[in-house]
Amino acid sequence: MIFIALGANLPSVEHGSPRQTLEKAIEALEGKGITCFTRSHWYESAPVPPSGQPNYINGVISIRTKAKPAELLAILHEVEAEFGRVRQVRNEARVLDLDLIDYAGEVLRGQAGPELPHPRMQDRSFVLLPLQDIAPDWCHPETGQTLAELVAGLSGTDDIKVVV
Repeated sequence: MIFIALGANLPSVEHGSPRQTLEKAIEALEGKGITCFTRSHWYESAPVPPSGQPNYINGVISIRTKAKPAELLAILHEVEAEFGRVRQVRNEARVLDLDLIDYAGEVLRGQAGPELPHPRMQDRSFVLLPLQDIAPDWCHPETGQTLAELVAGLSGTDDIKVVV
């Protein structure tokens, strides 16, 4: 499977609240030939690192696509741009964030294109908890750690909650 993490903490003029924006982003991905197979609950989490920004809404989807990792990452960036994301400052508030988390277990490091699996995913409760909703048996392709082991090693999971 291929996993994409979605997040937003700013409303979109065109799409509405962060949650509505994320729903529309899934539709936009499907319009680009990416099939959403499963999706997690939506979670609310504080910004990382801590800041005065609004809380994020986050989730994870599993997808199917014929696009290779670099092509898929380009599509994700294209959708972000279509939704009004402008990359200026790392960890800034954003209307949409789409991260390629895992591409069928591939490990890609130190080359042009996406780093796989995502290099910081194992430290992010807002990625691991939603991933646990849809792929509880997933293992980190690089370290071999189970998702349960990664979640058990997290700190700061008290400030993330499921949004119904």
